[in-house]
Amino acid sequence: MKANTWAGRNKVEVRDVPDPKILNNRDAIVRITSTAICGSDLHLVDGYVPTMQDGDVLGHEFMGEVTEVGSGVDQARLRVGDRVVVPFPIACGACAACAAELYSCCENTNPNAGIAEKMFGHPVAGIFGYSHLTGGFAGGQAQYARVPFADVGPLKIESDLTDEQVLFLSDILPTGYMGAEMCDIQPTDVVAVWGAGPVGQFAMDSARVLGAAKVIAIDKEPYRLQMAEQAGHTPVNFDEVDVRSRLLELTGGRGPDKCIDAVGMEATHGSAHIAAYDRVKQAVRSETDRPHALRQAIMSCRSGGVVSVIGVYGGLLDKFPAGAWMNRSLTLRTGQCHVQRYMKPLLERIERGEIDPTRIITHTLPLNEAEHGFEMFKNKQDNCEKVVLKP
Repeated sequence: MKANTWAGRNKVEVRDVPDPKILNNRDAIVRITSTAICGSDLHLVDGYVPTMQDGDVLGHEFMGEVTEVGSGVDQARLRVGDRVVVPFPIACGACAACAAELYSCCENTNPNAGIAEKMFGHPVAGIFGYSHLTGGFAGGQAQYARVPFADVGPLKIESDLTDEQVLFLSDILPTGYMGAEMCDIQPTDVVAVWGAGPVGQFAMDSARVLGAAKVIAIDKEPYRLQMAEQAGHTPVNFDEVDVRSRLLELTGGRGPDKCIDAVGMEATHGSAHIAAYDRVKQAVRSETDRPHALRQAIMSCRSGGVVSVIGVYGGLLDKFPAGAWMNRSLTLRTGQCHVQRYMKPLLERIERGEIDPTRIITHTLPLNEAEHGFEMFKNKQDNCEKVVLKP
C-alpha cells in the first residue's frame, strides 16, 4: 500500500509499505478514506521528538471503513463495514487511567513504556504515527491502518455527515474543546488563545460554545487571524503589538480570565532577539522546547485565573515563570487529549450545528501529494490552515 513516511529531518516521502495485518485478536484493519496533516506532525518532521526512524508511517488523524476485525473484537461495538473515526491515543479501556477517562495516559498500550518512563517519569499511551516513544505504531497517512483495541477507540458514524465534518473528531476538535473545558469558563470570562492554527481555532470555537463573553485570538499570520475574526473572535497580531499590553487594554487592566496555549514547543515571539534566544538554545539542544506562548500566557493571565495548555511539549524548557504562577494563584492544567471522552458529545454538537469543523479546511490533496502538503503547511504557503489527504 501507499503511505506517507518519515524520511529524516525536514523530509517526508510517500512510499510503498507492507499492508497492515491483524496482530492481536482485538485489532481491526481500517481502509482509510480521509486523513490529515496535524501541527504536531511538524514537531516530528522538524526533529524535535526523539526516536523517529526512517520509514515510520506518519499521521494520527484518520477515519475510514473497517475491512477486517480480530476474533476478540466485540461485534456489538465494531463490525466489518462500519464507518469509523479513529482517536489518536490508543487505549485499552480497562486500566486505572482508562477507568478515569484519562485515555492518553493508558497504562497498557505503549510497548515502549520504558522509553517514555525515562522521558516523562511515567509511561503514556500508544499513539498512532508519533515516534517510538509512544509505541512506534504505524500512522494513518496511508491507505490502510491497523487499529489495536478496536472495540474501545473508534467511533461509528451512522449518519450521512461527510468525512470532512467528522474527521477532526480524531484529534484536533476534542483537543481544542478539552483546552476550553479545562478553563471552567464562566459567562463573564474573557478567554485568550495563543495560536490560531487548527487546534487554536477549535479552542476558540469551543470557548464560545461553553459560554465565554469574549474570545481573543493571538497569532502573527494575517490569514489565520482573519479566519478567527470571521468566526467572531478578536484578533491580536503579536508582530504588531505587545501581547500583554494589548490584553490589558482589552480587559480593563485585569488580563484575560482564562488563557489557552495552543502553540507548544515551536512557538515564536514578536521580538527578534527574544525569538533568537530560544531558537538558538533549541538548535544546540540545551532546551527541547521554545515556550514563548506558555510564558506569555502565564504572565498575561489575571491573578487567580487558569492557564490551559494543549500545545505539545516534548521535554525541557528554559525560564519557566514559576514565580508568577505560584505567587498569583494561577491554576495550570494540561494533558494530551483524552479523545475518546469527547468524541460522541462533540459529534452531537456537530449534528446540532453548534460547531462547524469544515471551516478550517483550506486544502484537500491526494495522499501522493503529502510531501507538498507538508511543505505548504509548515511554511504557511497559500494561506494553508489545514490539509486533508485522500488515500
